[in-house]
Amino acid sequence: MARFGIGRHTYLCSKPKPRPIPLLNTSALPYVAPMTQELHIVGGGMAGSEAAWQAAHMGVNVVIHEMRPNVKTFAHRTGHLAEMVCSNSFRSDDDEQNAVGLLHWEMRAANGLIMATADKHRLPAGGALAVDRDPFAESVTEALTALPNVRVKYGEITELPSDGHWIFATGPLTSAGLGAAIQAETGAERLAFFDAIAPIVYAESINMDVAWMQSRYDKGDTEAEQKAYLNCPMTKDQYEAFIDALLAADKTEFHEGETAGYFDGCLPIEVMAERGRETLRFGPMKPVGLTNSHDPENKPYAVVQLRRDNALGTLLNIVGFQTKMKYGAQAEVLKMIPGLEGASFARLGGIHRNTFINSPTLLDNQMRMHSKPNIRFAGQVTGVEGYVESAAMGLLAGRLAAAEILGQSLETAPLNTAMGALVHHITGGADAKTFQPMNVNFGLFQPVEGLKSGRRGRKDRYKAYTDRAKSDWQGWLVAQS
Repeated sequence: MARFGIGRHTYLCSKPKPRPIPLLNTSALPYVAPMTQELHIVGGGMAGSEAAWQAAHMGVNVVIHEMRPNVKTFAHRTGHLAEMVCSNSFRSDDDEQNAVGLLHWEMRAANGLIMATADKHRLPAGGALAVDRDPFAESVTEALTALPNVRVKYGEITELPSDGHWIFATGPLTSAGLGAAIQAETGAERLAFFDAIAPIVYAESINMDVAWMQSRYDKGDTEAEQKAYLNCPMTKDQYEAFIDALLAADKTEFHEGETAGYFDGCLPIEVMAERGRETLRFGPMKPVGLTNSHDPENKPYAVVQLRRDNALGTLLNIVGFQTKMKYGAQAEVLKMIPGLEGASFARLGGIHRNTFINSPTLLDNQMRMHSKPNIRFAGQVTGVEGYVESAAMGLLAGRLAAAEILGQSLETAPLNTAMGALVHHITGGADAKTFQPMNVNFGLFQPVEGLKSGRRGRKDRYKAYTDRAKSDWQGWLVAQS
């Protein structure tokens, strides 16, 4: 298959001259008179919601096509826009040393709806950005439906239109009908992997004589942040017994012809355990940076962490514990965790099929289909992974589509920004033959010449990446004003 974009070349650039970084623009963008041409957005998740917000504020009439609640999915519970179905975390909010935090910064600077709403419903999470999921989705829905040039139409779209302006942001749970239409248009098999959902526990059912509250390394500026996680300690014997039970538990079976091509950033715990008995101790169950307040002299062999899942603190998400165990076995195995022996579950874990397209072969750098340039794709269906990355691709697609409708010329995001690095990866930087979902990370960024490589130079290198990105991103935004 032909490759598009710039391929896999290595780039070097001179160390940028320091430039002042303007303050974030937190004010709402002014409305301009709406155009008669409409932008149709299929899918009201993170990407679709952000795309609609950006395009509407540029003066374009927007129609959001959302199949829920008329057509339900395994993972969704409501018909709200931007419903969170897995974790309630947007991950790190550090915009100087973390690529995800930098993406947060860029979206805030661009008047992003998803980030503004996440900040409004923020929960303590020890340096991460976690949100109260139901009020979050309700607020996004209210904000979009309050705009005079946004309409929401409930119903399923099962074809790829040949005219009009469209963004398809249907996410990992793209319906079978639409998936078949994409497959027919592209002439290639859809790529799929299985994504697992972590269980949620009622806080009142946890044994606090065993568990304690502490963020790893006491991270956070406030006491609430420093105690944002609930920790359940394990001895070596308890850990070994847990691993034995986990490996022996009944698992969800796959249908004939399906293969389990998991995304490494969201592996089920039993799959991690199958890769080695110590794998979990170096992953979600690592004991580092924690001191058991009930027994400070003895270091736990392993620790299971839970994070607040709602503002009331009545629900806790077991961090990193995505699972494909069957429900009966799942409850039995999880109750082996010290502190959770009497746990009640608001939601057990589950597994569902995730769909994404081979974007490097199908999309140009404006996120348009080569075969149908009136259609853009955005969000997780393009092969980005995570709420933040999905919303970011929606932000970019919304602006690019609106500019085209308005007759304006708008370049895609600068390559040295987090958003630019991510869109470059999915539209040309990745190898199409091995293309898999990707979180934003500094490995996607062009090197800054003259900086040390390796772990010792990492702090300075990451700060250089983020300074350069912020300057370039603000320049991109200013050019549109």
